[in-house]
Amino acid sequence: MTDLVRFGIAMDRALLERFDGLIERRGFANRSEALRDLVRRAIDQDAWDSGKLVCATITLMYDHHVRELTERLNELQHDFGEAIVSTLHVHLDHNHCMEVIACRGRARQLREVSERLFGVKGVLSGGVVASALPKGQ
Repeated sequence: MTDLVRFGIAMDRALLERFDGLIERRGFANRSEALRDLVRRAIDQDAWDSGKLVCATITLMYDHHVRELTERLNELQHDFGEAIVSTLHVHLDHNHCMEVIACRGRARQLREVSERLFGVKGVLSGGVVASALPKGQ
């Protein structure tokens, strides 16, 4: 950290005890590390909610035996090619595949990409993990 600033926080004792339990379970070195992590997560969520520039992974799990599914998924990815950085395809078992799509762009666009991918017949589940890009990106 370049410019460390110290500040105080007042918190209800019961809430602090629960927070300390969370810190221990997650293995944070101290409360400051845990608070920094919470702040970063809140900033990431705000960037996603407000449509800012983010990087994200879109993860899909699907049955590759569904007719024309892989073609439709590829077509959609090509439609949003400027936002898609890379993809990883994993064979989970004889019937199921996982695809992880690395993206960068405005959250609104990446939300549209993910919703369209999740809506394709044969996609069984999916999720998005997004992170705000550092200032200046």
